[in-house]
Amino acid sequence: MTFRMPPEWAPHERTWMAWPGPNPTFATGAELDEARRAWASVARAVRAFEPVTVVTGPGQEDGARSLLGPDIEIAVRPLDDAWMRDIGPTFVTDGTRLAAVDWTFNGWGAQSWARWEHDRHIARGVAELAGVPVHRSPLVNEGGAIHVDGEGTVLLTETVQLGRERNPGWTREAVEAEIHARLGTERAVWLPRGLTGDYGTYGTLGHVDIVAAFARPGLVVAHVQPDPSHPDHEVTRETVRLLRAATDAGGRPLEVVEMPAPRTLRGSDGGWTDHSYINHYLCNDGVILCAFDDPRDDEAAAVLGDLFPGRTVTPVDARTIFAGGGGIHCITQQQPRI
Repeated sequence: MTFRMPPEWAPHERTWMAWPGPNPTFATGAELDEARRAWASVARAVRAFEPVTVVTGPGQEDGARSLLGPDIEIAVRPLDDAWMRDIGPTFVTDGTRLAAVDWTFNGWGAQSWARWEHDRHIARGVAELAGVPVHRSPLVNEGGAIHVDGEGTVLLTETVQLGRERNPGWTREAVEAEIHARLGTERAVWLPRGLTGDYGTYGTLGHVDIVAAFARPGLVVAHVQPDPSHPDHEVTRETVRLLRAATDAGGRPLEVVEMPAPRTLRGSDGGWTDHSYINHYLCNDGVILCAFDDPRDDEAAAVLGDLFPGRTVTPVDARTIFAGGGGIHCITQQQPRI
């Protein structure tokens, strides 16, 4: 049988995360302590709905335990950074067996600040901890660069899978063939790029999981920037236009629910924000929502509550996580339940 990646709303066995350690993203001292508290807040929010395992670097497990509490499992492996969505495996199943796709990882396009000596091995390490076989892929890719509907459709971004920083020489057809072979998908919906802030320091060069996400087959929730002064105003208008013109693997036109960006336009460094509610995480009976102490937080919670009836929406402050280059979805990775 074909292995496929289940949609995020399918039942989970557990969630995997990685613990922040000293590295160029978080440095040391107060900045690192703040990051660890933010990661722990997400882990505890997810733990209310399903088991959580946090991978820590050697010698960091006691400090992690003091913030995580006693009911979150800890595993020790060498780490460079803490973005489990990207460094960890993408779990796939054939309905009776589970396996882990180990994408090639090169530090989000071999960026100057990135370190991946250890992180390139984490997908295999998590697979070993989960007790599942590994499907190795030569494609440079990360978990935040894909989003599936569970019925054959995957969202991709041209500046990631087709970017020269990751896969020079790969054609669109070759990328699609590899993605479909690993995920069990049949149709790729390509977006041209990610949000503006994602091309700055600590950016991923265009991950899709901050731009658009399936909420169910045939329906995508998409980030929109209503303020015309923000460069993402035009970027997201184009994204929505392309999504509404697209069809899924079943031939259905995609329905798009627009999710307005937070009102805050610039970060503490003066640069344009890429704060996004799209980077939420679905866990068993729950939605962990990126919150920004923003007037639109409640609006986003209401939208996701309508899209996922029966699930509890839990807002968690994600500003510290976004300052490091990602969000709640970027630091979590689901292991499907068989």
